[in-house]
Amino acid sequence: MDLTQGTLEEKTGRARKMMLYFGIASLIMSFAGWTSAFIVSSSRPDWLQNFQMPQPFWISIIIMIISSITFMVAKKALKQGNTKLTTAMLVVTFVLGLIFIYNQFVGFNQIIGEGYNFTGPTSNITVTYIYLIAVVHIVHVVIGLAPVFVVLINHLRGKYSEKNIVGFELAETFWHFVDLLWLYLFFFLYFFLN
Repeated sequence: MDLTQGTLEEKTGRARKMMLYFGIASLIMSFAGWTSAFIVSSSRPDWLQNFQMPQPFWISIIIMIISSITFMVAKKALKQGNTKLTTAMLVVTFVLGLIFIYNQFVGFNQIIGEGYNFTGPTSNITVTYIYLIAVVHIVHVVIGLAPVFVVLINHLRGKYSEKNIVGFELAETFWHFVDLLWLYLFFFLYFFLN
């Protein structure tokens, strides 16, 4: 397909999608760098062995998977003209994102309860990496919640239709990315810590 063909709106939509894909690619490289540094650091003598991931981090996997499903249901409902279901699923997706963030902090509190802080005399390089990776991911979830909220508002204003959903699709793509990113990060940490 010739990317220069089509209406101005179609070209703008393709350009916005490409910008998002480039942004996601750069985020993947950033997280690949942190996980590579994690692997290299695991040979240190002060590295924790058999560290157990907090239970709330496990629950976060389920929350993120469900939130991706609710976003997909919202898109399908939008395409079918079911505005009530679209609204409900967008609200559920947003709330699940907030629950994910809350759950992460519950997990951090459990790590602190085990005697490991982010910095200071009770810190450990292993746990510092876990904090860093998880907090940076939380920041991206917060960034992902902003477009979910904007999509919800735009949907309530009647901006989207079956043929005009580029903004909706961009938000959905980024949301699925942060969901998949958490799955990767969690299982990466889990397998390298055990």
